[in-house]
Amino acid sequence: MTDTTSSLPYEVFTLPDFRLQCGMIVPELRLAYQTYGTLNAARSNVILYPTSYGAQHPDIDWLIQPDGILDPERYFIIIPNMFGNGLSSSPSNLPEPFGPGRWPLFTHVDNVTAQRKLLTEVFGIERLALAYGWSMGGQQALHWGAMFPKCVERIAAICTAAKTSPHSIVFLEGLRSVLTCDPAWSGDRFTARPERGLRAFGRVYAGWALSQAFYREHVYLKVGYSSLEDFLIRDWEASFLRRDAANLLSMIETWKRSDISDNDRYQGDLTRALASIQARTLIMPGSMDLYFTAEDSQAEAQQIPNAEFRPIPSIWGHRAGNPVKSPQDQGFIRTAIAELLSA
Repeated sequence: MTDTTSSLPYEVFTLPDFRLQCGMIVPELRLAYQTYGTLNAARSNVILYPTSYGAQHPDIDWLIQPDGILDPERYFIIIPNMFGNGLSSSPSNLPEPFGPGRWPLFTHVDNVTAQRKLLTEVFGIERLALAYGWSMGGQQALHWGAMFPKCVERIAAICTAAKTSPHSIVFLEGLRSVLTCDPAWSGDRFTARPERGLRAFGRVYAGWALSQAFYREHVYLKVGYSSLEDFLIRDWEASFLRRDAANLLSMIETWKRSDISDNDRYQGDLTRALASIQARTLIMPGSMDLYFTAEDSQAEAQQIPNAEFRPIPSIWGHRAGNPVKSPQDQGFIRTAIAELLSA
C-alpha cells in the first residue's frame, strides 16, 4: 500500500546508516523535502516548516504565497516531510529487512536531527530565521528550539505542545484502536487495505479536530458542504482514505512520544528544556482546541524565557491553526507572523 500523492515531484536527501533514537540503524534513511523562494547570499532568510500528522507538503503549502502567512518572495522556505508520512522513510516505502509489521519507531529527535543535516550539508544553513509549525509540525519547531537553541532565531508553535499530554495520548490510543479494529489488522500488520477502519478513523478524528461550537453553528454548511454527512465523507473520510494505514500508525507513535526533554541533553527535565529555548517564541493555540488546549499552552509559554502567548480566537478548534477555509483565522495568523518576523 502507498499514499496516493507519492508520485508528486520533490527532492530527497539520503542519510546512510542513520541511527534512530530507538537505537535501530536504517541503512538508507530518506528525507523528502520541497523548497519555495530563494536563499539569499547571507543564508539568513530561512524558514523551516515541518509537516503535521497525516500531511505531506502539498497539503500544507497553501499558506506559502506572496503576502501570505509565509512569503516566498522574501524568505527561503523549506518543508521537510516527517518520517512516516509516506514521502520520507515510512512503513509503506522502507525496503527489506523492514516491511509489514517490522517498521522502526521514529521520533521527533530523528526528524529534527535529519532536518539539521539537510540544512547544513545541502544548503550550508546554520541558523533559521523562523521555525514554523502547526500541530506535529509545531512539536518539531519546539524540538529545534530546545535541541539547537543557538540555531533558531524565532519559533512559531501553532496549536501544539512541547510534550504530548496524557489526555492527548488517550485521544491517540482511541484513533489507533479504531484503525486496528478493521478485519484487515492481523495483530502486527495490515493484510489488506482497511477501508472500513480508515473511514471510521476519519469520523472519530472529526469530533476532536473541531470544536463543539463549530458543529453547533453548522459552519460546514458555510464552507461548501451540503450536510454534516457530506462533510464527514468528503472532508474527513476522504482525507484518510488517501493515506497508508501503517503510516498513520507510525505517526501516532511519533506523536505519543513527543517530548522536547526526552533526549540525552535534558534527560526528561521538561522545565529545563523549556527554559533553554533562546528563540523569540510565539505560542499560538486555538482557543477551542480540544487536545492541544490553550491552558496547557499557556503553562508551557510561561516557562519559555522569550515567549508570547497569543491564542487564536476561533471556533475552528485545532483546525484554527491550519485555516484553509477560515479567512478570519488566516488573517490573525498572518498578522502575528508578520510581527514576529519584524521583531
